[in-house]
Amino acid sequence: MLVPWVLIPIVLALLCAGSGLAVCRAARLTPEPWVLLPLGYAAIVVLSSFAVWVPGTASLATPAVVALAAAGLALWIAAPALPGRSWAWPAGAALAVFLVYAAPILLSGQATFAGYISLDDASTLFAMTDRALDAGRNTHGLAPSTYEATLATSLLTGYPLGSLLPLGIGATLTGQDLAWVFQPYLAFLAALLAFGLYGLARHATPARGRRAAVAFVASQPALLYGYAFWDGVKELSAAGLLVLSASLTVRCARPRGPWLAAGLAAGALLLGLSLGGTIWLVPAAAIAAAVALRRGEWRSLAAATAVTVAAALPAIGAAGTWLTGGHVSSWRETDRLANLIQPLSPLQSAGIWSSGDFRLRPEDPGPTYALVSLVLALALVGLLVWIRRRAWDAVALAGSAVVGAVAIWALGAPWVAAKAFATASPAVLLGAAAGCALLLEQRRRVEAGVAAAAVAGGVLWSNVLAFHHVTLAPRGQLRELETIGARFAGDGPALMTEYQPYGVRHFLRRLDPEGASELRRRPVPLRDGSTLGKGGYADVDEFQLQGLLVYRTLVLRRSPLEGRPPAVYRRVWSGRWYEVWQRSPAPAAILGDLPLGTSSSPAARAECAAVARIAALGPRVAATLRPDPVLTFPLPAGGSAVSFVLPRPGRYSIWVGGSTRERIATVVDGRIVATADPQLDNDGQYVELAQVVLSAGRHSLALRRERAWWRPGEDAPDYGTGPLAISATDPRRQLVVLPRSRASELCGRSLDWVEALG
Repeated sequence: MLVPWVLIPIVLALLCAGSGLAVCRAARLTPEPWVLLPLGYAAIVVLSSFAVWVPGTASLATPAVVALAAAGLALWIAAPALPGRSWAWPAGAALAVFLVYAAPILLSGQATFAGYISLDDASTLFAMTDRALDAGRNTHGLAPSTYEATLATSLLTGYPLGSLLPLGIGATLTGQDLAWVFQPYLAFLAALLAFGLYGLARHATPARGRRAAVAFVASQPALLYGYAFWDGVKELSAAGLLVLSASLTVRCARPRGPWLAAGLAAGALLLGLSLGGTIWLVPAAAIAAAVALRRGEWRSLAAATAVTVAAALPAIGAAGTWLTGGHVSSWRETDRLANLIQPLSPLQSAGIWSSGDFRLRPEDPGPTYALVSLVLALALVGLLVWIRRRAWDAVALAGSAVVGAVAIWALGAPWVAAKAFATASPAVLLGAAAGCALLLEQRRRVEAGVAAAAVAGGVLWSNVLAFHHVTLAPRGQLRELETIGARFAGDGPALMTEYQPYGVRHFLRRLDPEGASELRRRPVPLRDGSTLGKGGYADVDEFQLQGLLVYRTLVLRRSPLEGRPPAVYRRVWSGRWYEVWQRSPAPAAILGDLPLGTSSSPAARAECAAVARIAALGPRVAATLRPDPVLTFPLPAGGSAVSFVLPRPGRYSIWVGGSTRERIATVVDGRIVATADPQLDNDGQYVELAQVVLSAGRHSLALRRERAWWRPGEDAPDYGTGPLAISATDPRRQLVVLPRSRASELCGRSLDWVEALG
């Protein structure tokens, strides 16, 4: 937890501060707290995007960013230029926002990420980030695999990389895998948003404490907060850059306006959203043009436009592929929901939504819609106040948010509109704060206090519900995949028989991995000739032998029911969650096989006639013996106990299938023998709950669920738990190889399979 959640924010803050100081010095711009870090982030996005634009220079992205940050810090040390005004309030607001976005992961006690199972997009983001910083958009030299196929459908189609590259740079500098720094990075983006909103909050209140409170609340609208736990890196990045761009663009209407900084901010926004993000820039640019027309000051605005175009050149270069590769048509499909359940309501942009899953309607519609109405009314009042006071930067943000969200809602598919609502939502809450400030100025302190408390309470209420609905990735399981990927790099191709996109798209990428139920280049047929659909699982025994033997390495989930791979494979590594099996370089020929086990029954009794038919095909016969019983039974309801009988004493493992939302205490014969943390799993997988030494005879088993209000994710949808299974801790999947003349010794034995060997 320490490195991802402490070191990563520090490293990113230093990079952003140094880069921001360099840009401010070049632009002759005062490095105000609410400008410095967001502007530095924009500079990092632009610089790294240019580095990965050319495959040969992609590896220079990290050193180039470090050099820029170091130069800015060196210039500041030589001639300090930070304003004397205090950083305490904006930094405090940003830190508080960071902790709110970090809360579900920090309170889980594990360095992990959210959105697991409910969405697998993060695995694709990880794949693109890894490759982009190594070779840009070039995939030459990659062997056919799920990893390569994933990049072909994302990286090669011109997917915008701007919001991902700082993530990869931070991971590189700290030596951490992207998976463990992804959620800290999203929280850091939310903190940058808080800095920007603190600056614009001066139009709501001059008091620094109140400005910090406004920035704190406006940085965590319910929809944006929900997207932060649904892989919403583009939405968080765009929201912060939109605030920065709107503020700086309007300032370009002044003499010697910050045209360089404004152009970099706008260009970074386009690099993160693609050229389609231009719609967000038009309102701010129009307001700035109107102000410039009145003042007769065009040079800075024209220069900012030129810098925007120059900074966005990588996005312009990718536009031909991205905008013509079918993506525009998918954006325009009004019935396309993607991962949504139903189209989102535009009212969700108000920042309050009493549903743990933002895709669903409010759990308490009456209070929710009342609070939403209050926010919208206050925001309208706030907008009028800004216009009256000529706070054009705040007006520009409001105009960009409203026009951008409405245009995308009207023209785009529901899933695109949902992203637009999330990006626009901080501006709505900022406007509501301005409306509350007007009540305070009119000495309606009670009304202002009640309105502010209602808005803040509604936002926090919504986010507490979201906190209890997050789906956290199982760190232990994925950490083992990270270990396997490093230890067996180059030993591909590799196959995973479970649906595990984070394995085949990311952690095992150096093994040329494929998933049997994933995007793949080779079909991996089952014995009936079909292939697994996305998300499916099958026991290794259920695949056709020739399709399986293509793979040198098999990465298989440990399970009481999983069969042993063919005789030509041997187990070379085992952990709590996974086993690695590898085929010898010159394996014996398998002349025929007889599968007996399945995913629901690990072994069966071998009939003599069937054994004889297989044995006749070769000089030797191989089989896997399963002498130990595996007991399975449905999960008892209400925490009641089940009774079972063991034929012999020994050490046994207790397993539960599916996923668990609460901590589970395993109770054997009335005694708690182990507790296990919540665990989410894809279809067909088991979790080992405990190992216990038991005598022969009858025993009882119960699972006791332990809930806690502070534990994240316990109210999320139940993906299903059960059945229970009891097996020997060492299942002794003994491989036996016999000459054909002794094949009859296998008759009636409990076997996974029988094979004829050359």
